[in-house]
Amino acid sequence: QVQLVESGGGLVQAGGSLRLSCVASGLTLSRYSMGWFRQGPGMEREFVASISWGGGATQYLDSVKGRFTVSRDNAKNTVYLHMNSLKPEDTAVYSCAADRISSGTMRASDYDYWGQGTQVTVSS
Repeated sequence: QVQLVESGGGLVQAGGSLRLSCVASGLTLSRYSMGWFRQGPGMEREFVASISWGGGATQYLDSVKGRFTVSRDNAKNTVYLHMNSLKPEDTAVYSCAADRISSGTMRASDYDYWGQGTQVTVSS
């Protein structure tokens, strides 16, 4: 049974930092590209970042480039999202997802497995 479990969310002031973790079980993480998505209150889910199987290729939402960094540790079956210079508009539930086919995609429909998400709230 595949599970993706996110952690690391919380309440932070604007300009602060958080590191989200996504721990996978029931699959070999090195065989999956991984993505982070977010859904703010009253908003559609949007792509945030993706990382290829070995970590050599990454993609980012334009508004987070230079502030967020996605990384992975396949030995620990864990993917991270390092978030710096957080803004109130980054407030959302952040979810990780695993894709067995592509090397990284922005399309939510391409992902096979999803976590439940972790809440990130940025106060002004």
